[in-house]
Amino acid sequence: MTAYGIDRIKNTIPHRGQILLVDRVSDVVPGESLTAYKAVSGNEPCYARLGQDAAAADYAYPTSLVIESWAQSAVVLSVWENPNPDVLAGKVELAGSINEVTIGARAHPGDVLEHRVRLVKSVDETAILAGETYVGDRQVLGIGAFVVALRHVDELRPAPERALLNA
Repeated sequence: MTAYGIDRIKNTIPHRGQILLVDRVSDVVPGESLTAYKAVSGNEPCYARLGQDAAAADYAYPTSLVIESWAQSAVVLSVWENPNPDVLAGKVELAGSINEVTIGARAHPGDVLEHRVRLVKSVDETAILAGETYVGDRQVLGIGAFVVALRHVDELRPAPERALLNA
C-alpha cells in the first residue's frame, strides 16, 4: 500500500490551511477509486468556542465537515492524473450536486475518518463519484452521488475581467 501525504494532496487540489480536510491518501487506482484519511483533533477550529463545561456530545465532529472532507477526497480522485493546486490557473474543480446522503455514527476527537471514494462515471470533464466514510467499523457517512465538473478558470471570471485580459 502506497501512502501519499499532505505534499501530494496540496499538489493535487488548491485547498490550504484550515479548510484542507484530507491528511493522507492511499490505495489509489486512478480513474477508479481511492482511500483517504482525516484525523479529527480536539484543537480544530470547530471546537474553539466550546467552554470548560462542554459535554462529550458537543465534541461530535460537525457533519458538514465530514461531508467536506469526503468531497475533497472525491476531488483528489477526480483530478489525480491532472492535478491543479492553483485555483487561479488551469481548471477549477466545481461541486455540482450531492445526493443520497446518509448520516450514521458520529466522529469525535481522536478518531480517524476513512473516506472510501469510487468513480461511478466520467464524461468529458465531469465526474460522478460515490462512497462512504468510516471510523473503524462504524459508518459515519454514505454518498450515493457527488458531481464534480472541471472548468477553465478563464470561463469563470466575471465578464469585465475577461475583457481586460483579452485587451
